[in-house]
Amino acid sequence: MIPLSRPDINEQDIERVVEVLKSGRLSLGEYTKRFGEMVAEYTGARFGWAVSSGTAALHLILESLDIDEGDLILVPSFTFIASVNVILMKRAVPVFVDVDERTLNVSPETLEEAVKRCLKGFKQGNIEIKGKPRLFMAVDVFGHPLDWDGILDACQRYGIAVVEDSCEALGSEYKGRKVGTFGVAGAFAFYPNKQITTGEGGVVVTNDEKIHTAVKSMSNQGRGEGDEWLYHVRFGYNYRIDEMSAALGCSQMERIDEIVEKRAEAAERYSKMLKEFSWVKVPVVEDYVTKMSWFVYVVRLEGPDRNRVMRYMEEKGVQVRNYFYPVHFQPFYEKLFGSMKGLLPVTERESEKTLAIPFFTSITESEQKTVVEVLREAVERVG
Repeated sequence: MIPLSRPDINEQDIERVVEVLKSGRLSLGEYTKRFGEMVAEYTGARFGWAVSSGTAALHLILESLDIDEGDLILVPSFTFIASVNVILMKRAVPVFVDVDERTLNVSPETLEEAVKRCLKGFKQGNIEIKGKPRLFMAVDVFGHPLDWDGILDACQRYGIAVVEDSCEALGSEYKGRKVGTFGVAGAFAFYPNKQITTGEGGVVVTNDEKIHTAVKSMSNQGRGEGDEWLYHVRFGYNYRIDEMSAALGCSQMERIDEIVEKRAEAAERYSKMLKEFSWVKVPVVEDYVTKMSWFVYVVRLEGPDRNRVMRYMEEKGVQVRNYFYPVHFQPFYEKLFGSMKGLLPVTERESEKTLAIPFFTSITESEQKTVVEVLREAVERVG
């Protein structure tokens, strides 16, 4: 089996985790503090704080912004479901935005169109949407940065704040500036399929000291900044990252540039191998992307039956997945809002074509050749 993903763990990573286990300090230690600082330094943000997951990071950012019940928050449907779930955690209303066909990101044009629809009023399923959106939950999907100049221009004109969900994009750059730093705060995630991993974990980066202070406190049950142990100054959660995970994150961050480079090389090999086939569309990287930090490698099948292709490849020992199934089609969201079919034409059309093929830092050229050969066989025999 060639897996869809595989974490890149070396001996240094293992030694760091063992060191923590031997120390007896398994939570709220120096590695927790250092990991958040390393991610902040790397991205160019003033502050960084490590938490238990990317979802926790996004939730804490929204909590720090005092989002009110019923606030309208713009968000793509072509994303991992956590980008939207955290909006419901605040009893706010997700307003789904369509994406650009080339990048599968929200574009300045689709964002502005969504804002105008909100101001005019429309039905999203069975829900009436009307009013000015409070916030845009911006997702750098698959690691590809949004077109930030246009996005920020649109948000500034309409007075809409931006939170950056860069959970898939650590290391990517837009015109020389690292993602995660374009909104009031940004979130990263470190599940085992990400560029670097902590097993489970996330980091909030921000230039706003008030947001940083609130996030740090709320992640630890709302405790204050002093030395008092059982003294809580605000409502909070147990969103702490453990010290073993943070130590692993610190070790992985020491080779983040090497990891991003290796993944870029693997992506380039795939694109070269696949360019001869007319039935597949390889990922696009726009000119404004000065560094692409690849999370997954997702192609789009133009004609072949994706489901039959997927079954064939799985049977041949190549793990594949469809990325993403739109959030507005998820059963829970259809139950909540009613049917929203037809709401987002590009999202709905392109999501039916997506196919994530095996992709990870240590993937070999030989493994990639096997993946491409099995994909070609699948299209010819069952597609």
